[in-house]
Amino acid sequence: MNRLAGRLVAPSPGWTRTADVVVVGSGVAGLAAVLHARSAGLSVMVVTKALLDTGSTRWAQGGIAAALGPEDDPEQHLRDTLTAGVGICDEAAVRLLVTEGPGRVRELAALGAAFDRADGSADFALTREGGHSRNRVVHAGGDATGLEVERALIAAVRADPEVEVIEHALVLDLLRAPAVGGAPAPVAGLTLHVLGEGSRDGVGAVLARAVILATGGLGQIFASTTNPPVSTGDGVALALRGGAEVADLEFVQFHPTALWLGGTGEKAHGQQPLVSEAVRGEGAVLIDESGARVMPEDGHPLRDLAPRDIVTKQMSRVMSRTGTDHLFLDARALGADVLLARFPTIVATCRSHGIDPVTDPIPVTPAAHYASGGVKTDANGQVAGPRGPIPGLYACGEVACTGVHGANRLASNSLLEGLVFAARIGQALPATIPVRRDPETSTEAGAWRGVLPAATLRDVTTAMTDGAGVLRSAASLEAAAKSLEELGRRPGEKASTETWEATNAHLVASALVAAATVRRETRGCHWREDFPDADEAFRGHLVTHLTEDGMLATDYRPVAS
Repeated sequence: MNRLAGRLVAPSPGWTRTADVVVVGSGVAGLAAVLHARSAGLSVMVVTKALLDTGSTRWAQGGIAAALGPEDDPEQHLRDTLTAGVGICDEAAVRLLVTEGPGRVRELAALGAAFDRADGSADFALTREGGHSRNRVVHAGGDATGLEVERALIAAVRADPEVEVIEHALVLDLLRAPAVGGAPAPVAGLTLHVLGEGSRDGVGAVLARAVILATGGLGQIFASTTNPPVSTGDGVALALRGGAEVADLEFVQFHPTALWLGGTGEKAHGQQPLVSEAVRGEGAVLIDESGARVMPEDGHPLRDLAPRDIVTKQMSRVMSRTGTDHLFLDARALGADVLLARFPTIVATCRSHGIDPVTDPIPVTPAAHYASGGVKTDANGQVAGPRGPIPGLYACGEVACTGVHGANRLASNSLLEGLVFAARIGQALPATIPVRRDPETSTEAGAWRGVLPAATLRDVTTAMTDGAGVLRSAASLEAAAKSLEELGRRPGEKASTETWEATNAHLVASALVAAATVRRETRGCHWREDFPDADEAFRGHLVTHLTEDGMLATDYRPVAS
């Protein structure tokens, strides 16, 4: 394997800012972390790659899962989450999620998030999605939950004059203070590149006592994804280069129902419109071209509302058998009134592409959707390294691996995870945040620096889709690994946003393929054609880190008993 860069090639920082905490990312996890860090009395800077409202949260249609109904309770939510996670969830982390979740949803409503209410009452309107045994998904604007959550959180952040916001900023690498003894070196901030006008143009440094990673997902390492263009795995890559461990990267959830826009080419590349699972929660069903139901009656008891990995696998089987690249979601039985009231955004999107869900089945196909794994953290969001927790480094939201998702995220647990673990970081910060220390420059100068050509990103997506997509095998993963190794030998170009993103995506893809190759079983959303069954020998986590000589090392750790 090629040696991978321990740091990105970049100009020396031309400006410096300071804060107690720098939060990277402005989705639900990042914005909630900002508010909780401020509640702890800390000065906060939030850095976001595009605009404050352009991350993945705004695209979340379905809602937030929480045990808020009279016939529901956290224990039932816990059971459903553990079932979806196929044996490798961290049960203690899941218990935190489901017990603290209802309070965080109510807290968000009190902040101003206008969730839909049941028949005009004060009670939340609740729906059901795949894998849930109860109606427990809170939503807003019918199918615009993420947009409303983002609006409420941004309003609260903007209202605090002590929060500084830097938009159009791509984070590059962590700054570290000198290590004490054999402990991991504390975080001292990060470097970043800002696009746009102003004195902070170009590469700069934010010196901080703590860095909270909330950078979202990595869907853009695949050709077709529901993730926005900013989701190139930057947080995972930065953490790996900074000495962190990542876990469960092989478990990438493919959403069963992305809107199919027609074959191959540019239309099928990049971000695809999502057709929320909540449409099936209201009664829509998957059908093939002949109108036959895709999910068999004698299959999973929840049929079309089975966990996403089960639905995606069955769709893939049917598409392979019939030689097609899409199926259909039939929502016509719901009627115009329900479709327009509950799913106005989806109806409008479909109609903009010449499809009317009131009269036509919706063409759909699986697309990369959510990373169940990520930067390994403890229950308070502190990031793990091979030698122990990294002082001052935290992660929450999709970039993190808290252990709650296991091998497959339960629908609508993602926004909930961001709310719950951002709050836990805020509560833990006063006791765990290091004292401010100047960054160590000599050790960083010794790390090998690299950058890949901008065109590498497109080639990474091809290699990953062909070799590490929904269906995987030893042969396909070997081909993906070979392609990635060849891409890693390309001579670098001048440092730029595009070359940094390509280098990040290549590192994350390489780590994912390494883990997927080791996991010789089928579990959750990791489907190995050559190992079609789950294997008790793999009921655990694959944890990867980048060694000092630039190699990826992956270890197996059994689930704690």
